[in-house]
Amino acid sequence: MYDRDFTVGFDLDMTLADTRAGIGAVLDALSAESGVFIDSTLSVTRLGPPLAIELAHWFTPDEVPVMVARFRELYAGIAIPATTPMAGAAAALTAVRAAGGRVVVVTAKNQRDAESTVRFLDLPVDRVVGSLWAAEKGVALTEHGATAYVGDHTGDIDAARAASACSVAVATGPFDVAALRAYGADLVLPDLLTFPDRLSELGVLP
Repeated sequence: MYDRDFTVGFDLDMTLADTRAGIGAVLDALSAESGVFIDSTLSVTRLGPPLAIELAHWFTPDEVPVMVARFRELYAGIAIPATTPMAGAAAALTAVRAAGGRVVVVTAKNQRDAESTVRFLDLPVDRVVGSLWAAEKGVALTEHGATAYVGDHTGDIDAARAASACSVAVATGPFDVAALRAYGADLVLPDLLTFPDRLSELGVLP
Protein backbone atom coordinates (compact mmCIF):
# COMPACT_ATOMS: atom_id res chain seq x y z
CA MET A 1 0.00 0.00 0.00
CA TYR A 2 2.83 2.37 0.91
CA ASP A 3 6.28 3.09 -0.40
CA ARG A 4 7.77 4.41 2.83
CA ASP A 5 9.31 2.66 5.82
CA PHE A 6 7.32 3.66 8.91
CA THR A 7 4.06 5.32 9.88
CA VAL A 8 3.19 7.91 12.51
CA GLY A 9 -0.43 8.54 13.38
CA PHE A 10 -1.82 11.91 14.42
CA ASP A 11 -5.07 13.03 16.00
CA LEU A 12 -6.75 15.99 14.30
CA ASP A 13 -8.69 18.40 16.56
CA MET A 14 -6.37 20.31 18.89
CA THR A 15 -3.39 18.25 17.74
CA LEU A 16 -3.05 19.32 14.11
CA ALA A 17 -6.08 21.60 13.74
CA ASP A 18 -7.38 24.35 16.01
CA THR A 19 -11.10 23.81 15.56
CA ARG A 20 -12.30 25.71 18.62
CA ALA A 21 -13.58 28.82 16.87
CA GLY A 22 -15.35 26.87 14.15
CA ILE A 23 -16.95 24.32 16.45
CA GLY A 24 -18.00 27.06 18.83
CA ALA A 25 -19.66 28.94 15.98
CA VAL A 26 -21.56 25.84 14.86
CA LEU A 27 -22.73 25.21 18.42
CA ASP A 28 -23.90 28.81 18.66
CA ALA A 29 -25.85 28.39 15.42
CA LEU A 30 -27.35 25.14 16.69
CA SER A 31 -28.35 26.85 19.92
CA ALA A 32 -29.98 29.72 18.05
CA GLU A 33 -31.92 27.35 15.79
CA SER A 34 -33.08 24.99 18.54
CA GLY A 35 -33.66 27.53 21.30
CA VAL A 36 -31.60 25.34 23.64
CA PHE A 37 -28.78 27.00 25.57
CA ILE A 38 -25.31 25.66 24.74
CA ASP A 39 -22.26 27.01 26.50
CA SER A 40 -19.99 26.85 23.47
CA THR A 41 -17.11 28.43 25.38
CA LEU A 42 -17.19 25.50 27.79
CA SER A 43 -17.77 22.93 25.06
CA VAL A 44 -14.64 23.81 23.11
CA THR A 45 -12.48 23.25 26.18
CA ARG A 46 -13.24 19.52 26.08
CA LEU A 47 -12.87 18.63 22.41
CA GLY A 48 -11.83 15.10 21.58
CA PRO A 49 -14.69 12.68 22.29
CA PRO A 50 -17.37 12.01 19.66
CA LEU A 51 -19.80 14.85 18.96
CA ALA A 52 -22.78 12.95 20.40
CA ILE A 53 -21.12 12.89 23.82
CA GLU A 54 -20.84 16.68 23.90
CA LEU A 55 -24.34 17.28 22.58
CA ALA A 56 -25.74 14.96 25.25
CA HIS A 57 -24.82 17.69 27.77
CA TRP A 58 -27.37 19.98 26.14
CA PHE A 59 -30.05 17.84 24.49
CA THR A 60 -32.22 14.88 25.48
CA PRO A 61 -31.21 11.40 24.23
CA ASP A 62 -33.95 11.51 21.60
CA GLU A 63 -32.75 14.87 20.32
CA VAL A 64 -29.05 14.07 20.11
CA PRO A 65 -29.07 12.15 16.78
CA VAL A 66 -31.04 14.95 15.11
CA MET A 67 -28.68 17.58 16.51
CA VAL A 68 -25.63 15.60 15.41
CA ALA A 69 -27.01 15.50 11.86
CA ARG A 70 -27.78 19.22 11.87
CA PHE A 71 -24.35 20.06 13.33
CA ARG A 72 -22.75 18.22 10.44
CA GLU A 73 -24.95 20.00 7.92
CA LEU A 74 -23.70 23.32 9.27
CA TYR A 75 -20.08 22.33 9.76
CA ALA A 76 -18.68 22.70 6.27
CA GLY A 77 -19.92 26.24 5.75
CA ILE A 78 -19.22 27.57 9.24
CA ALA A 79 -16.45 25.60 10.91
CA ILE A 80 -14.05 24.66 8.12
CA PRO A 81 -13.30 28.27 7.08
CA ALA A 82 -12.65 29.19 10.74
CA THR A 83 -10.17 26.34 11.30
CA THR A 84 -6.47 27.09 11.64
CA PRO A 85 -3.42 24.83 11.96
CA MET A 86 -1.96 24.21 15.39
CA ALA A 87 1.48 25.67 15.90
CA GLY A 88 4.09 23.38 14.40
CA ALA A 89 1.57 21.07 12.72
CA ALA A 90 2.84 21.27 9.16
CA ALA A 91 6.48 21.09 10.26
CA ALA A 92 5.77 17.98 12.37
CA LEU A 93 4.18 16.18 9.43
CA THR A 94 6.90 17.30 7.06
CA ALA A 95 9.55 15.98 9.47
CA VAL A 96 7.96 12.51 9.44
CA ARG A 97 7.76 12.44 5.65
CA ALA A 98 11.29 13.83 5.24
CA ALA A 99 12.57 10.97 7.40
CA GLY A 100 10.91 8.46 5.09
CA GLY A 101 7.69 8.01 7.01
CA ARG A 102 4.00 8.02 6.25
CA VAL A 103 1.40 10.13 8.08
CA VAL A 104 -2.06 8.83 8.89
CA VAL A 105 -4.65 10.98 10.66
CA VAL A 106 -6.98 8.98 12.89
CA THR A 107 -9.74 11.02 14.48
CA ALA A 108 -13.16 10.93 16.11
CA LYS A 109 -14.32 13.54 13.58
CA ASN A 110 -16.50 12.08 10.84
CA GLN A 111 -14.72 11.07 7.64
CA ARG A 112 -16.08 13.86 5.43
CA ASP A 113 -15.23 16.71 7.78
CA ALA A 114 -11.89 15.20 8.72
CA GLU A 115 -10.87 15.01 5.06
CA SER A 116 -12.19 18.53 4.42
CA THR A 117 -10.21 19.90 7.37
CA VAL A 118 -6.98 18.28 6.24
CA ARG A 119 -7.55 19.53 2.70
CA PHE A 120 -8.44 23.07 3.82
CA LEU A 121 -5.28 23.31 5.93
CA ASP A 122 -3.20 21.72 3.15
CA LEU A 123 -1.62 19.29 5.59
CA PRO A 124 0.83 16.75 4.08
CA VAL A 125 -1.09 13.60 5.07
CA ASP A 126 -1.12 10.17 3.41
CA ARG A 127 -4.38 8.81 4.83
CA VAL A 128 -7.31 10.04 6.91
CA VAL A 129 -9.49 7.73 9.01
CA GLY A 130 -12.48 9.22 10.79
CA SER A 131 -15.21 8.27 13.26
CA LEU A 132 -12.96 6.40 15.71
CA TRP A 133 -12.45 7.27 19.37
CA ALA A 134 -9.97 6.24 22.07
CA ALA A 135 -9.02 2.55 21.91
CA GLU A 136 -11.13 2.14 18.74
CA LYS A 137 -8.44 4.13 16.96
CA GLY A 138 -6.05 1.28 17.67
CA VAL A 139 -7.69 -0.79 14.93
CA ALA A 140 -6.87 1.79 12.24
CA LEU A 141 -3.43 2.48 13.67
CA THR A 142 -2.64 -1.24 13.58
CA GLU A 143 -4.05 -1.62 10.08
CA HIS A 144 -1.83 1.20 8.81
CA GLY A 145 1.22 -0.03 10.70
CA ALA A 146 1.60 3.02 12.93
CA THR A 147 4.39 2.67 15.45
CA ALA A 148 3.63 5.99 17.14
CA TYR A 149 0.48 8.04 17.67
CA VAL A 150 0.38 11.74 18.53
CA GLY A 151 -2.63 13.28 20.27
CA ASP A 152 -3.77 15.76 22.89
CA HIS A 153 -6.25 13.66 24.87
CA THR A 154 -5.99 10.75 27.31
CA GLY A 155 -8.17 8.90 24.80
CA ASP A 156 -5.30 9.23 22.34
CA ILE A 157 -2.98 7.55 24.83
CA ASP A 158 -5.51 4.71 24.99
CA ALA A 159 -5.43 4.59 21.19
CA ALA A 160 -1.65 4.23 21.11
CA ARG A 161 -1.75 1.52 23.76
CA ALA A 162 -4.38 -0.40 21.81
CA ALA A 163 -2.06 -0.41 18.80
CA SER A 164 1.07 -1.16 20.87
CA ALA A 165 2.45 2.12 19.54
CA CYS A 166 4.54 4.82 21.16
CA SER A 167 2.22 7.40 22.71
CA VAL A 168 3.16 11.03 22.12
CA ALA A 169 0.96 13.51 23.96
CA VAL A 170 0.85 17.23 23.29
CA ALA A 171 -0.60 19.55 25.94
CA THR A 172 -2.60 21.62 23.48
CA GLY A 173 -6.02 20.21 24.34
CA PRO A 174 -7.96 19.65 27.56
CA PHE A 175 -5.07 18.07 29.52
CA ASP A 176 -1.87 19.69 30.73
CA VAL A 177 1.61 18.16 30.72
CA ALA A 178 1.28 16.76 34.23
CA ALA A 179 -2.04 15.05 33.52
CA LEU A 180 -0.80 13.50 30.28
CA ARG A 181 2.37 12.28 31.95
CA ALA A 182 0.40 10.86 34.89
CA TYR A 183 -1.87 8.99 32.46
CA GLY A 184 1.17 7.24 31.05
CA ALA A 185 2.13 8.83 27.74
CA ASP A 186 5.55 7.71 26.56
CA LEU A 187 6.54 11.23 25.54
CA VAL A 188 4.82 14.47 26.56
CA LEU A 189 5.42 17.74 24.71
CA PRO A 190 3.98 21.18 25.37
CA ASP A 191 3.07 21.46 21.66
CA LEU A 192 4.23 20.26 18.25
CA LEU A 193 6.93 22.88 17.86
CA THR A 194 9.64 20.62 19.28
CA PHE A 195 8.30 17.44 17.66
CA PRO A 196 10.77 17.36 14.73
CA ASP A 197 13.69 17.46 17.17
CA ARG A 198 12.21 14.59 19.21
CA LEU A 199 11.37 12.29 16.32
CA SER A 200 14.39 10.10 16.97
CA GLU A 201 13.04 9.32 20.47
CA LEU A 202 9.89 7.64 19.17
CA GLY A 203 11.58 4.44 18.05
CA VAL A 204 10.10 4.80 14.58
CA LEU A 205 13.12 5.66 12.47
CA PRO A 206 14.48 2.77 10.39
